[in-house]
Amino acid sequence: MSVVVSSGGTAPGTPESHRIALLRHAKADWPEVSDHDRPLADRGRMDASAAGQWLGSHDLHIDLALCSTAVRTRETWKLAVQEMPSRPRTVYEERLYDASLGELLALLNETPDDVDDLLVIGHNPGMHALADALAGRSEGSVLSRMNRSGFPTAGVALIEFTGPWKSVEHGVGKLADFWAPHE
Repeated sequence: MSVVVSSGGTAPGTPESHRIALLRHAKADWPEVSDHDRPLADRGRMDASAAGQWLGSHDLHIDLALCSTAVRTRETWKLAVQEMPSRPRTVYEERLYDASLGELLALLNETPDDVDDLLVIGHNPGMHALADALAGRSEGSVLSRMNRSGFPTAGVALIEFTGPWKSVEHGVGKLADFWAPHE
C-alpha cells in the first residue's frame, strides 16, 4: 500500500499519538451470490448510518479510511461517511477481506507516519481479534462490554496508542470506547 496523506502530523520531539477506529461491516443479506458480493440488509443500512453518526460525534479527525473490497463493507462505508463531518481519503484494500490478525497488524504497520487517526472497515473475526489484541488496557468496562457483545455488525472499537505505526503490536493501545447499534 503506498498512500501519501498530509495532515500535519505531530510536532517534532513529541510522542506520536494515534487513534484507530475499527468498524465491522453492518448486517449483510444472504442472497445467492458469493460471500464477497453480499450486500447489506435493510437493518444493515440503518445501522451503518448510525455507526457513522457515532464516529462523527467523537471528535475523530480521520486522515485515512481503509475499507475491505467486499460489497457489504463498501456499502457500510458509503452510508457511514455521509454522517461524518468530512470525508477522509479512502483506500479499498483487498487484503482486509478475510484477513487474519497477523495480516491486519501488518496493514497497520504500513500506515504512513503523517496519519494521526485511521479508520478500518472490515470483517469478523478479524475486527474483534484486532481490537482485543491491541487493547493492552481499557477505559472502565469497555473491554468486557466489547467481549460480551462479540463485536456485532456495525460495531466500532476506538483504540488509542502512542508511537509510530510501524510499532503497532499486541497490547500497544488502550481501548478507549466501544459502540454497537443494538447494545
